[in-house]
Amino acid sequence: MDFEFTPEQTAIRKHMREFAEREIAPVAAKNDRDCKFDWDIAKKIFAEGFLGCPVPEKYGGLGLDYIAYGLMTEEVNRICSSTRTLFSVQTSLVALTILKWGTEEQKKYYLPKMCVGEFIGCYGLTEPEAGSDAANQQTMAVKDGNDYLLSGQKVWISCGSIATHALVFATVDKSLGHKGIACFIVDTKSKGFTARPIKGKLGLRASDTSELFLDEVRVPKENLLGQVGEGFKIAMSALDNGRFSVAAGAIGLVQGCIDESTKYAMQRKTFGVPIGEHQQVQAMIADMVAECEAGRLLYLRAAHLKNKGVRNTLETSIAKLFCGEAANRAAHNAVQIFGGYGYSDEYPVERYFRDAKVLNIYEGTREIQRLIIAQDALGIRYANGQQTGRPTALATVGV
Repeated sequence: MDFEFTPEQTAIRKHMREFAEREIAPVAAKNDRDCKFDWDIAKKIFAEGFLGCPVPEKYGGLGLDYIAYGLMTEEVNRICSSTRTLFSVQTSLVALTILKWGTEEQKKYYLPKMCVGEFIGCYGLTEPEAGSDAANQQTMAVKDGNDYLLSGQKVWISCGSIATHALVFATVDKSLGHKGIACFIVDTKSKGFTARPIKGKLGLRASDTSELFLDEVRVPKENLLGQVGEGFKIAMSALDNGRFSVAAGAIGLVQGCIDESTKYAMQRKTFGVPIGEHQQVQAMIADMVAECEAGRLLYLRAAHLKNKGVRNTLETSIAKLFCGEAANRAAHNAVQIFGGYGYSDEYPVERYFRDAKVLNIYEGTREIQRLIIAQDALGIRYANGQQTGRPTALATVGV
């Protein structure tokens, strides 16, 4: 296995790091305090073409691979988790889903506009009664001539209030269970579609999170993504991409904790020496560094499989679980290293601490990831669709 990044991967990582430090870092704390989605930053991101990183050039993207995308996502999350949310939703959950499941006409129409921010997408799966139980969709799609009428409610939808288009999952035939679900591309300006922002969040305060309400929203059959009955498969394949970007972003948060903690630990003095010379502080920093390196290898392994076109549900779940847990431990330790200052928003570790928690929750809770991993190991249900066994799985990445 080659651990060296290509010049292209190194260049996009450097470019994203410089962009994040120059454009995002100076306003991240204020946007968090103000609970403000920053359109000025979003427009700069659109202009750079970052949102089209793994989308082929023929559809308006940069045509880069998943390793480059992971490194870019890590770099933006090193500065601001709220900004990374835009990448995860627009690119991973929406654009890549249309790329995989859309008709050629849909791909040519939506993807170029999404890569430059002319269209903004959101992913409408979660409902009040359908979180981890994603197959329990209560939103209904009723056939009406050549159209469908969608009615229902979605909740905890990132980018829901700023989106121009929503991927909405709805049940066409309830008697078929998860095989009766379909996915629709819904124009948010449609009559009967409303979004209501959710306020008072623990973290990700500078990202948009909303409830969506659909009251007989008319959607033409041309906006059906895939086939009726494929909705649940589409949702799960989208989550494989969403979990990947969350894992990469989580390692960015760990790296941010390391950067801030090491700098502070060599400036702050107690008992006449920098606190970085105290062994318990060193132990916390060592744990952060070790888990950062391990987590990075896990998400890069998933990226390698994505580049090969190999199904990677198991590997992505492992990465999402480990990286999310590592981010929470790193943020906890960072606040501890900062002491009283870590409890205020004078330093970014307080924001990292709040932002880290959602990594255990969205795109599949840590409990769901553990179920996926454990059931695969026990042979109850193979995450990648077939029995591979650990040696074969490792062989796919050249170990």
